[in-house]
Amino acid sequence: MDTQFTKYLPLTESTTYILMALAEPLHGYALMQKVDEMSQGTVKIGPGTLYGAFAQLEKEGLIEMVKEADRRKSYSLTQKGKSVLQEHIRRTEILVANGRSVL
Repeated sequence: MDTQFTKYLPLTESTTYILMALAEPLHGYALMQKVDEMSQGTVKIGPGTLYGAFAQLEKEGLIEMVKEADRRKSYSLTQKGKSVLQEHIRRTEILVANGRSVL
């Protein structure tokens, strides 16, 4: 992993789900529904949190706006965002394996 990406890690649970959901372009409301579905209801993202996250993630180059129609902006994961997400998942898998080994 390129060390330039480690400054983004670890990701919060909400940010992880946002990035995973944006593997396909989505607008805010659709993303909130997808995160709820993906997390089996364990992660709820409200509009205030989501739009703040969109702004920050776009500024950092992890997501990009790909379409704007009827005041709905759709975002998608960038290659940089995908790389950060892959490293976060790799690290989380190590954490889970260690957790299972001690329980």
